[in-house]
Amino acid sequence: MKKSEIDYGRRKFLKVSYIAGCALLADIYFPGCSSKTENKNRRDNLCAPDAWIKIGSDNTVTVIVNHSEMGQGITTAFPMIVAEELEADWSKIRFEIAPAAEIYKNPAFNYQMTGGSTSVRTSFNILRNAGATLRELMIAAAAKTWNAAVSECRAENSRVFHRAGKRSLTYGELIDKAANLPLPKNIPLKKPAEFKIIGKRMPRLDTLEKVYGSAVFGTDVKMPGLLTATVVHPPVFGTKLKRFNSGKTRALPGVRDVVVINEGIAVVADTFWQARQGMEALEVEWTKSSGENPDSEKISQRWAKLANKEGKTIYKIGDVDKFFKKNNNIIRSIYELPYQAHATPSPMNCTAQVRDNRCDIWGPTQNQDAVQEVASKITGLDYASINVYTTFVGGGFGRRISADYAAEAVQISKKVKAPVKVIWTREEDMQHDFYRPASYNVMQAVLNHKGLPVAWMHRIVGADHLAQRLPERIPLKMPYKTPRLLRNLTEYLSGKLVSPVMAGMHAKEGAVPLPYNIDNVRLNFVNDDPGIPLGPWRSVSHSANAFIVECFIDEIAALTGRDPYELRYELLSHDPHMRNVLELAARKSGWGKPLPDGIHRGISFHEYHKTILCFVAEVSVSRTGKIKVHRVVCAIDCGIVINPKIIEVQMESAVAFGLTATLKSAITIRKGRVKQANFDDFPILRMNEMPKVEVHLVKSTNPPTGIGEAGVPLIAPAVANAVSSAAGKRIRKLPINLN
Repeated sequence: MKKSEIDYGRRKFLKVSYIAGCALLADIYFPGCSSKTENKNRRDNLCAPDAWIKIGSDNTVTVIVNHSEMGQGITTAFPMIVAEELEADWSKIRFEIAPAAEIYKNPAFNYQMTGGSTSVRTSFNILRNAGATLRELMIAAAAKTWNAAVSECRAENSRVFHRAGKRSLTYGELIDKAANLPLPKNIPLKKPAEFKIIGKRMPRLDTLEKVYGSAVFGTDVKMPGLLTATVVHPPVFGTKLKRFNSGKTRALPGVRDVVVINEGIAVVADTFWQARQGMEALEVEWTKSSGENPDSEKISQRWAKLANKEGKTIYKIGDVDKFFKKNNNIIRSIYELPYQAHATPSPMNCTAQVRDNRCDIWGPTQNQDAVQEVASKITGLDYASINVYTTFVGGGFGRRISADYAAEAVQISKKVKAPVKVIWTREEDMQHDFYRPASYNVMQAVLNHKGLPVAWMHRIVGADHLAQRLPERIPLKMPYKTPRLLRNLTEYLSGKLVSPVMAGMHAKEGAVPLPYNIDNVRLNFVNDDPGIPLGPWRSVSHSANAFIVECFIDEIAALTGRDPYELRYELLSHDPHMRNVLELAARKSGWGKPLPDGIHRGISFHEYHKTILCFVAEVSVSRTGKIKVHRVVCAIDCGIVINPKIIEVQMESAVAFGLTATLKSAITIRKGRVKQANFDDFPILRMNEMPKVEVHLVKSTNPPTGIGEAGVPLIAPAVANAVSSAAGKRIRKLPINLN
């Protein structure tokens, strides 16, 4: 592989302050470093200098991005944060994706993983401190050069100016002097009113290389001697390989080998199409499933019966039972959601090269730690010998948090003793996903004489992916790299068991705590696992629970004759910030004003990890039941806005992604098999079906919150509530089908 294609450095990347006279790196105090004795070794590593910024002698500034770029724009947002405090010349700003290393762990998970819209939220202060520290170091270096007081110098546009004289030095000219100075401490950060870059619509730094084709995604990785493999997995859940005949496959041009791996058979060839032809020529026999094959209809029927049983209460405030026993004014509804595939634009892929003393992995991962851990388990190498190079990610949506596809690349490379790029077919990708959980939900509320809910009960029946035992898709038992508190999570990520203690704790996200002022709430969870592999899906359980909660709120409004907006406004009386977002959406959408004939509005409100959002959708329904979404108005309070353009694009992305699940696609199981195989039977939203999306941001000086996933939960209930108004019947299932 050419150095220019992927050059993310070695594992000891960024370990010295001054490298060959051309780069200075800033020292950062990493959040979470504590004085506890038991954390000393980890603290010493995390608080090491030289991790986040490089300044070259040519005055370029390179920001190290410790999260995966999946289109969410962090390779622009992170440099903006640094450039703001560093007083850097934006035209000289660059970025690099960080290697797998201890210091780059996500503070939200204590794991080097991208998910939960945590990138900007967890890195904002880290990067600001990095930029400010380096800025003051450059000022100190210039002052020393001129024998002037630091107070007489100022930084601007990657230069330090001497206020008393007409002289200046670039950062690149100062690195020699700065490298020998102690790092300044207690650096003041800018106030939001002083921002010159943060909050501006800066162009994305990765646009040109993506437009011109130089950007390296996982399938773009090249190197001498690289082979390509594709994998055949068991077609029925719970089955394994029994026997196979590879004679016809091996006779095909370009096919190099056929190898059995942990969860299937790999065909290795010179090109992907040769590998695919070899895969189709394989004669394979699988074992029979040891239990009853899961079936979507049977699962729904079983869950309907289980919904009558008392599950485990995983959240409770007030005295719900008192109100339900003494009150007849009860509203009750059933909501069902299907399994959902991630359907990432780029199917699962990864490249690995295993040698005697090292393992190199190139791939579009959201989880560098998991990739490194499975590679260590497979190869027996320590972590210092395993290098993970993160490419651009062609869609993650949570699917690439799991490392099963990377494990396959490592296994195959080890067996064939050559570098191997694994590429799944779309069919294998669709039918061997870690799916968003399906669920069966019983909603009940007690209404007072004003028609307001005073008691709320939500019972979820389904399987929680944090409490699921899966087949051993990745050969990992107990990772020794991961802190003890996260070993359960890592076992899930590796396809193993997570403690039943966690059952339901993930399922509650987005269901409770409610944003609304209801004093008596209980969430009940009935854990029933049909054996279908599950995983986090963009916005995780919020995507399901926001639909249920917000549609049920609309049901209460309809039953009591209240305006859906007015009901929410009254129930948000305790929180002016939430009311402000609700009011903004209503005002910008023209809520309450007349609409053209045939157009109906629906509203939804939600809080996603401190990001407050309200969507209003304008929808029409034809006589044949065809639904068209014309306009979506989004009001958002996400704290300090780094780049409004990126937020707008993320809302458009969330609407497109969410509308697919709202109107079009679902995963169904028949006799243990996933019925859907490609985009002909799992259709996604087309360009001509995309509505106009308007984004309105609340000005804020609060720390930034997440945005990449936050918009997904709101589009389904906003559209469903509009369709309910148009069709005259409540929508309680997805995808919506009026025929």
